[in-house]
Amino acid sequence: MYEAGMRILPLLMALTASLPASADEGMWTLDNFPANAVEKTYGTAVTAAWLDHVRLSTIRLTNCTASFVSPEGLILTNHHCVESCLAELSSKDNSLLDRGYATAKRSDERRCSTQLADVLVGMEDITAAVTKALQGLDDQAANEARKKILTELEQFCEQASAKAKSGKLKCQAVTLYEGGQYFIYKYKRYDDVRLVFAPEADIAAFGGDPDNFQFPRWSLDFSMLRAYENGKPAKTPNYLRINFSGPQVNELVFVAGHPGTTQRLATRAQLEFERDISLPGTLLRLAELRGRYIQFGRNTSVNEQLVEAPLNSLENVLKVRRKLLDALHDDALMTRKREDEKNLRAISQIAGVDPWHQIEAASQRERALYLPETFIEGGAGFNSILFRYARLLVRGADERTKPNTERLREYTDAALPRIEQQLYARVPIYGEVEVLTLSFSLERMRELLGPDHPIVRKLLVKDSPDTLATRLVAETKLDDPAIRKQLWDGGKSAVDASLDPMIELARSLDGDSRAIRKQFDDEVEAPISAASQRIAAERFRAYGTYVYPDATFTLRLNYGTVQGWVENGIPVEPFTYLDRAFERATGVSPFKIADSWMKVKADLDLRTPFCISTNSDIVGGNSGSPLIDAQGRIVGLMFDGNIHSISGDYWFDAAKNRALALHPAIIREALDKVYGAKSLLAEMSAR
Repeated sequence: MYEAGMRILPLLMALTASLPASADEGMWTLDNFPANAVEKTYGTAVTAAWLDHVRLSTIRLTNCTASFVSPEGLILTNHHCVESCLAELSSKDNSLLDRGYATAKRSDERRCSTQLADVLVGMEDITAAVTKALQGLDDQAANEARKKILTELEQFCEQASAKAKSGKLKCQAVTLYEGGQYFIYKYKRYDDVRLVFAPEADIAAFGGDPDNFQFPRWSLDFSMLRAYENGKPAKTPNYLRINFSGPQVNELVFVAGHPGTTQRLATRAQLEFERDISLPGTLLRLAELRGRYIQFGRNTSVNEQLVEAPLNSLENVLKVRRKLLDALHDDALMTRKREDEKNLRAISQIAGVDPWHQIEAASQRERALYLPETFIEGGAGFNSILFRYARLLVRGADERTKPNTERLREYTDAALPRIEQQLYARVPIYGEVEVLTLSFSLERMRELLGPDHPIVRKLLVKDSPDTLATRLVAETKLDDPAIRKQLWDGGKSAVDASLDPMIELARSLDGDSRAIRKQFDDEVEAPISAASQRIAAERFRAYGTYVYPDATFTLRLNYGTVQGWVENGIPVEPFTYLDRAFERATGVSPFKIADSWMKVKADLDLRTPFCISTNSDIVGGNSGSPLIDAQGRIVGLMFDGNIHSISGDYWFDAAKNRALALHPAIIREALDKVYGAKSLLAEMSAR
């Protein structure tokens, strides 16, 4: 970077131009938050104490974000983040998704058996240890060594914490900057998380799929959980107070949360694979499955309830994938990516094989392996909760016989408690839905791998997808958590001796599936990981940590302001109000306002702010994130983005990318005047 001569200056200027285009762009790790930039731009000092308080108050749920809002473990998150818990606690004739759930006393709070709440309490940089372990190794050996050292460091962290007075922690190895940095993130885990409150679906998801990723918006997308320890509400001295007045236009706000994944540092070849292969194939499958869900639901009202949650989730995924594909067909995105790579290459000091060419070659190999890897090892050909249980049991039985560092990463000691929680949970499984999804996935596997593929031939030589799925679902006993626990506790001997048909299916596939995985790891994952790490080293040499890392479902902090945008020449204001929700209501889902709201309409303040638009940089995983003001108070609850935000997986459009939050005033109005949850409101309002 410090080469002599003037020829380097234009290239450095071009590199600087490819850095974040907006001062508010970025999903920053809390150890590298640009506090100086915030103070320079907004005059607000973000102190270490402020950051620590936010970190210790923010929660990672199983698939979302949340925050503590009282010193007694009360948690605020989105309604759609607890849909799986609502479904788990429902029955065929009592849908908590539809009816909602409100507790009169704490003894009524019901456990969500598959939910976890993790709080980040420490971070340790392990880059030097990982780099040392990879020195002098070829790509395949380095890939295996990387997994081994990460497992060793996770294990050491958890064993050390178990001996400490502060108590055992969950430790996770985190890869940042495509392998430019490695950390151990240390979490305090709450595995007893209970449902406290959720509104009815009619108001929580008002507008449904037509309004999804749109603004203006009027969906009451919030819910309440509580963390417990030793059977009692957890003591949580770090929590965020709520400013029910909310923010003002152009006010500085922060989002603390766990964005899932982004590919902003991916190479052009990797994005082209997404554009040409992965996204189109996924969209075709999911669109047809959506049609089958809808047809199934139309048969009876009971069927409609059974597929409500998976259909809602599927429709969200479909909309996201469609807009991601649109983004990858945007010439400006690919041109920008091409220029970024050209500029970095021009000042690169990399010797030997060009890493961008290496990734391009591996991506071509990935195209050839995509279908068997997706359908067999990835499980797209076996879309069944019961089959996923079977695979966990079969693989877990084999992997647990190995030393911890030699196992597949998802079966290390650090991962086993989560597997056991999933296996032991008493989750309702509906056979008719299982048959629908399994038979559909078997059909698509036969179509795309071909009827003469060895695995397809072995499975369907005497069966159709329908008859095989029907028989497997009818005869398996894996819907009983006691049976699953018995098999898990019995280990390899019990699983090998099992005659359960779903276990037999998973066992018969495992050898071929592992071979596919090994081939993919060696021919795709290993060269891409090695090349990405070399590119990361060059990027660090040029930028340092001025560039933020891609999202990894780990804690990040973003800053921005409350603002709307201009759509086709028309200004979009950043606030919506309750009165317009009643004006839009048709009485028919998804534009039906819940009966509980209609009964008290005359008592409501119809000018209560409902939703907020900000230019915060968020993606999936940020759902349930607190929107925080400069004083560290919650002034909103993130629940979605506008349609332009979907392309945020690849880039940030400062002009149109907007994040959407629920205004705290509508939460107060709901709890106070609609649901009579005055004790909850008092707990959230305590000082």
